[in-house]
Amino acid sequence: MRQLFGYAAGDAANNLAFAMSSMFLLVYYTDVAGIPAAAAGTIFLVVRIWDGFADLAAGRLVDKTSSRFGKFRPWLLYAAIPLLLLSVAAFAVPDWPMPAKIAYAYLTYAAMGTAYSLVNIPYGSLAAAMTQDPVERTKLAGARSMGASATMLMLIFVVSPQIKNSDNLQRSLLLTTLAFVVVGAGLYLFTFVTARETVPRAVAKVSFKDSLRTLRQNKPLVMLSVSSLFFLTAMASIQTVGVYYARNVLGDPSFYIAISAPQLVLMFVLAPLVPKLARRFGKVTSYVAGGVVMVVGGIGVLLAPATVPFVSLGFFLLIGIGLGIVNTLMWSLEADTVDYGEWKTGARTEGTTYAVFSFVRKIGQALGGAAAAYTIALAGYVGGAKVQSDGALWGIRAAAGVVPAVCTVIAIAIMIRYPLTEKRLREITAEAARHRNQLVES
Repeated sequence: MRQLFGYAAGDAANNLAFAMSSMFLLVYYTDVAGIPAAAAGTIFLVVRIWDGFADLAAGRLVDKTSSRFGKFRPWLLYAAIPLLLLSVAAFAVPDWPMPAKIAYAYLTYAAMGTAYSLVNIPYGSLAAAMTQDPVERTKLAGARSMGASATMLMLIFVVSPQIKNSDNLQRSLLLTTLAFVVVGAGLYLFTFVTARETVPRAVAKVSFKDSLRTLRQNKPLVMLSVSSLFFLTAMASIQTVGVYYARNVLGDPSFYIAISAPQLVLMFVLAPLVPKLARRFGKVTSYVAGGVVMVVGGIGVLLAPATVPFVSLGFFLLIGIGLGIVNTLMWSLEADTVDYGEWKTGARTEGTTYAVFSFVRKIGQALGGAAAAYTIALAGYVGGAKVQSDGALWGIRAAAGVVPAVCTVIAIAIMIRYPLTEKRLREITAEAARHRNQLVES
């Protein structure tokens, strides 16, 4: 239990930077810094693609690491504070001419993303090194989801009111992110102290050649990564445009709390229940079912009448159920692909495997955030305007409903043919353990 709470604390800390930027950086850029929506969308797209390559570099660094603290835990100790400080910088765009503002946004957001890679890749890789039991891994994934949900709930209640009521939003966001530096440092330290790397490995440091060989032969990782790409595109589009949907479609920014808080509460509640779903129905079946629920919610968000907000809120609740199930299972499925890679090649490449998975997720986040920004820009959204055109309002609806629904359908279609079942995983881990023992004996 101590390790579960410690692992949850790590993603709670991660999201003080990651969720803060996912949920509020676009609206900060457009409505506080004054950066046009199309330019902000390009920033999101370019920087998140950069972040993906930073993930790959971080994965190689992690696989080459060998210290008295393990392969992954040292990074939580040394890279956490720079990440949290760069999050402060991202929300402190100076009042400069527009080209300088945009350049500052690129530099600070990219630097924050690079630091995030150096923390999140080792953090995410820890799950595969802490246990090989499928159910226990799903518990770790559930703990991770609970930690992330707790932070996102806090952000909704702390930051959303500032967007509506603050007389000086720049100052209030700066003070908020500075407070997160202190809180985040404590959470990362708790994860560092409680985590344990227990899974044995035949090779301490994995060569670049071994990493590439593992990736080439890891079909489950490829399928999961592509499905995750589309799922994260859907999720990022919803998160990016949620504030706009509440403020412009439903007519009151305070509805953002009603949209997001129930979703996150559901993710928090569902996280400890997902291991039971996985044990009863299997991870892949539960993943597909969660995706179907998301599709229904997305269609409802598109078509729900603005005059009856509770209808929209109900469909956002369905999206939250789907998100809670799929996002929790995704982390557990990724850890399973590490065992598959070891079975295929004899080398455990937690860092590189997670980095590839995270790279694809970053591309999905880039596409989702950019798709949301481009959709509302093409529809005629004008930053700071009190009244938006009907076209702009339908653009916001499309970014919240159509984009997520279509992407989730594609994600489901890929996972229907996923080959790594729980039974097959147990066979693979047993074979890999026998091979590892033979190497030790010889």
